[in-house]
Amino acid sequence: MRQVSLVVNGQAVSLLVDPETPLLWVLREQLGLTGSKFGCGKGLCGACTVHIDGAATRSCILPVGLLEGRSITTIEGVGAGSLTTIQQAWVDENVPQCGYCQSGQIMSALALLAQNASPDDAAIDVAMSGNICRCGTYARIRKAIHRAANAGAGLGMDAMATDAMAGKGEAP
Repeated sequence: MRQVSLVVNGQAVSLLVDPETPLLWVLREQLGLTGSKFGCGKGLCGACTVHIDGAATRSCILPVGLLEGRSITTIEGVGAGSLTTIQQAWVDENVPQCGYCQSGQIMSALALLAQNASPDDAAIDVAMSGNICRCGTYARIRKAIHRAANAGAGLGMDAMATDAMAGKGEAP
């Protein structure tokens, strides 16, 4: 066990933890942030996707000890006070069915839109290819990403989501 300091959703956090513990379990069990889901445990399905310093990352295979001082954003850190553009697009396009994969899907979509404010279908398919939806809502996910890109203020997403992902502040 050792002390690990992180910034999670804009808040400084210091934990006494085995440094080999996967980030997903620290988030869920020690911090009570259960929006990121356990799917495969091998980083293949995307249900556990969070942002590390703004990059979409699978948290189920990432030892927390490697993240000292890094900024982590979970789905709870995006749109905590109101729906972001991407979340509203998800609602408008009726994307979720069971909802299990949706936090990971949204986190991957946010990372895509941060890099490419107006992605075409091919770019969306590549960026989202690591996220599995057992309900098969891929066409709706693509449509929601296009909707969010069209609605986004030049960045394809809300400034709040951008700041939260970059670790620049606490999401409202």
